[in-house]
Formats: sequence, structure tokens, C-alpha cells
Amino acid sequence: MMEFLRARLHEDETAARALKPGKNQDVARLRDRVLADVEVKRRLMDWVEELPRRAKDNGGRVLWQRVAGDLYASYSRDLRSPVIYELVAAYADHPDFHPEWEPIELVDQYEPGKDEPSVRARGRAV
Repeated sequence: MMEFLRARLHEDETAARALKPGKNQDVARLRDRVLADVEVKRRLMDWVEELPRRAKDNGGRVLWQRVAGDLYASYSRDLRSPVIYELVAAYADHPDFHPEWEPIELVDQYEPGKDEPSVRARGRAV
């Protein structure tokens, strides 16, 4: 999924850089907005991968520190990975998009007689 997203961002960046605004300032603003959007998405991808990458760089640590680091990185990745699903969803019309990449939509459902709403997921399984 990350490779797919990187490839789409590269395509977006290439297309934006190919725009020649000339006298049309709207085209220039659109190009700049797309380039900024690509940069932000790349930073979000780095943020999602940051702690798992740090956990792999655990040279010199004792065993319990490596295990704790791996557990923390895994937990962090689980919490941060929905960001990637949301970013990838923008490319759902691409032929290489996989249906299992659809983001989870949490929907509150109120049932009569219950004080708390029940939550179900639409899209891929939780």
C-alpha cells in the first residue's frame, strides 16, 4: 500500500510540475497546491513509519529494551496506519487500487432502549 501511495504521489508531482501556468494565475495556484499536498502526504507517510523504523535501529540495547521498543513501535503503527488508509482512498479509482484498502468508516448506531450507541465498521473488517 505504501509503494502504491508513493507511486501515485510521484505521478501527482510530475503532472503538477508539467503545468505551465503562463498568464493564468489559477493554474499556478493549483500547481502549487498540488505540490504542497504531495509534500504533506509524504510527511504523513514518514510520520506513520517513524517509530517502526526507530525500533529496527535498536543496536546496542539490551533484550528487554528491544522487546519494549518493538511492542511500542507495533502499537504506534496500529494507531497511525489509518492515516495511510485515508490517504490511499483518494486513489480508489486507480486500476491498481485494492478494495481491502478502503478506509474503515465508523458509524454510530443508536438502538432504542440503549444508553450508548453501538459502533459498527463499514468497509474492510476491523
